[in-house]
Amino acid sequence: MTAPTTSLTAGDLAHIDGQLAATDRLLDRNYPGDDGSRQPVHTVYVPADRFTPSFAADWGAQAAATAEAHGGFEKLGRLLGQDAGLAEAVAGRVDTKLRTEPIEDLRLDFEDGFGDRGDDAEDAAAVAAASAVAQSVAAGSAPPFIGIRFKCFEAATRARGLRTLDLFVSGLAASGELPDGLVLTLPKVTTVAQVQAMDYAVSRLEEVHGLPAGRLRFEVQVETPQLILGPDGTSPVAQLPHAVPGRISGLHYGTYDYSASLQISAEYQSMEHPVADFAKEVMQLAVAGTGIRLSDGSTNIIPVGDNVENAWALHGRLVRRSLERGYYQGWDLHPAQLPSRFAATYAFYREGLPAAAARLRNYVERTEGGVMDEPATARALAAFVLRGVQCGAVGTEEVQALAGVGLPQLTALAHPRLATTSNP
Repeated sequence: MTAPTTSLTAGDLAHIDGQLAATDRLLDRNYPGDDGSRQPVHTVYVPADRFTPSFAADWGAQAAATAEAHGGFEKLGRLLGQDAGLAEAVAGRVDTKLRTEPIEDLRLDFEDGFGDRGDDAEDAAAVAAASAVAQSVAAGSAPPFIGIRFKCFEAATRARGLRTLDLFVSGLAASGELPDGLVLTLPKVTTVAQVQAMDYAVSRLEEVHGLPAGRLRFEVQVETPQLILGPDGTSPVAQLPHAVPGRISGLHYGTYDYSASLQISAEYQSMEHPVADFAKEVMQLAVAGTGIRLSDGSTNIIPVGDNVENAWALHGRLVRRSLERGYYQGWDLHPAQLPSRFAATYAFYREGLPAAAARLRNYVERTEGGVMDEPATARALAAFVLRGVQCGAVGTEEVQALAGVGLPQLTALAHPRLATTSNP
């Protein structure tokens, strides 16, 4: 067969490569995609001085007791709109979760949850927090992800926030290896410069303690309108991943600070207010492809007293709403929110599993079905199923039976770039 004739020369191709070299570097460095690791389904906030090595287990016991006092986990499932079969399947998993891993991500709070108690008190609490976290990690009682939220980098609290960060990280470093799931949270960010300052601070801590460059990543809390729309009309939050590439691990939406900043009256401040949805859509666009995770905020309607079932119904609906919109993480503020968090999350993945697995099987086996999925959709299907496995909603044996793929293949389908990188 005669070789086809082309018109573009090798020089033309080299010229185009040169034109796009900067684009190639940008995509490789700034848009690596998700790394495929587990993302917690929630973050629990607690005043820093209340943490003990038994904290997670204590919350799990309180959560289970609340569920039992109000009819059990199956009744909770029905309250959240689950049919009998789904409620039964979810109930056992939630019960197990609260006994084995009731908190996935815990933040010891030195900001709003701690307040201004004076430097001596906060110094002592920061040192004690580092010691308690190190002890709980060594004992195996710590949540998989754990860290602190310190005071923001505005002028009035900057020095205090940096000192607490320093004392905590230095205390952990002195205790030995840093926890694998260490998370640091920078709150009330208003400018790119504050995030660049945080990058400098953690870089210096890495140097001082002999840590690998990039070991100390951090979350940015989006709680101010100035981060969504800057004074020059641009969006600072969209600049963050590129100002400090690879350093930010997540963006967390702050429901009440953000709403209050826009003069939304307290009665209407909510995760589902239009101003919240707008901010979160901007955040979602800003980090698409960067590998930075997103977290929704919290509801302050707590399941206590005579309001337990109404609060559960609200919380479960809000959790489901976030999941449907691509926010796979949120904040919980009270032990009684754990049952509705896990029940709503597990139901989301279990309800979606049969259809997602069937479409994934058809894609892998190249079988014609009612939906013709493209590679991008197949990645989304696999990522959905993988998240369900990682959070405990579904088992790998169920995925194998329904989709015909094991965990390694599922991970490769969800994150093909990682598979290509690891197998050149």
